[in-house]
Amino acid sequence: MTQLEQAQKNRITPEMERISENENIEIDKIKRRVSQGHIVIPKNINSNNIALGIGRGLKTKINANVGSSSELEDVSWEVEKAKIAVKYGSDTLMDLSTGPHFKEVRNAIMREITVPIGTVPIYEAAVIASRTKGAVINMDEDDMFRAITNQAREGVDFITVHCGITRETVKNVSISDRIMGIVSRGGAFTAAWILKNQEENPLYKNYDYLLEIAHEYDVTLSLGDGLRPGCTHDASDIPQISELITLGKLVERAREKGVQVMVEGPGHVPINQIESNIQIQKRVCKGAPFYVLGPLVTDMAPGYDHITSAIGGAIAAAAGADYLCYVTPAEHLSIPDIDDVKEGVIASRIAAQAADVAKGVNGAMENEIKMAHARKDFNWDLQFKLAFDDEKPRSCRNRRPINKEDMCTMCGEFCAIKMVRDI
Repeated sequence: MTQLEQAQKNRITPEMERISENENIEIDKIKRRVSQGHIVIPKNINSNNIALGIGRGLKTKINANVGSSSELEDVSWEVEKAKIAVKYGSDTLMDLSTGPHFKEVRNAIMREITVPIGTVPIYEAAVIASRTKGAVINMDEDDMFRAITNQAREGVDFITVHCGITRETVKNVSISDRIMGIVSRGGAFTAAWILKNQEENPLYKNYDYLLEIAHEYDVTLSLGDGLRPGCTHDASDIPQISELITLGKLVERAREKGVQVMVEGPGHVPINQIESNIQIQKRVCKGAPFYVLGPLVTDMAPGYDHITSAIGGAIAAAAGADYLCYVTPAEHLSIPDIDDVKEGVIASRIAAQAADVAKGVNGAMENEIKMAHARKDFNWDLQFKLAFDDEKPRSCRNRRPINKEDMCTMCGEFCAIKMVRDI
């Protein structure tokens, strides 16, 4: 029985109790929101990972992506990146490996990490098809569902599935004025398969079978936005919205079968369109938790996309998004290294905290107040302890050592706080 079904039967699970304690929210509220599908608990029945909740009224969660590629594969390096992501506050981790040893990477990460793990199973199906059948588009329905079943058995907690890409939505892309077309890798695999085979998307056509697998292992479905905008010009267009409408219908079908489900959101969106995107998603998808990929608010900052993403993520989460996928400085440029992962996680944590203050989430303003008192009291150690990254501020403080604790090298004896205090 899934977490959703337990809640609908008025049963409280240990996972719900843990979320209630960690979030400082009454257990009955947690149970009710899980039963409504407004909170999901990504925890496979075969997983030993620590349960957390994503959704209405909870702290904004963040996800970090790691994983190898065909051009660069090092199992130990990916494991180290995963550890760094968790160390600096990532709530979940997604393995997006497409290198030849993708399964070894995934299993190594799952052995070392205790936060919920997500994947995109079509990547596995595509890599195997490319190796054994000559091309990604030569995979068949069995390949897709075999990958999903294998990963569910292994204990993957949530999976991104591009069920909303249909023959009709692919047609919408072809006649639209999009510049970037399809930028989602899983979305591109699916669209290419549809075009080559002139058949309906197997994950859409056989959605009930997908729900059976997800239900058996209580795998949370993350309905992927395969037609998300890849540049600000393409935001909020017909292909994006038409896919979202399909996803809204699939959300209801998943809930009817007792399957937990959340929805992924747009990637590149101008600031003035973010709030309306969130409101539309929440309405169309009946309050399902919303997982946004950024969004990036400008395309003009390669090398700094963790910043453009944090700006969009803060606005999106303040407007109601529940879950932020980090973006690293290497986005659009290369596979991220360890420093990129750290920078991406911290940028997303900043966005999440800013949004949680705006939403009045339990504990968010209390932490702001603790930091304010630490600054007023020149309590440097407490400031570093409260900070998302204790290393960088400590390094800045020690850059030009100063003997007096009640000042820094910026203002020195003319520190405003110090002068007012002394007077």
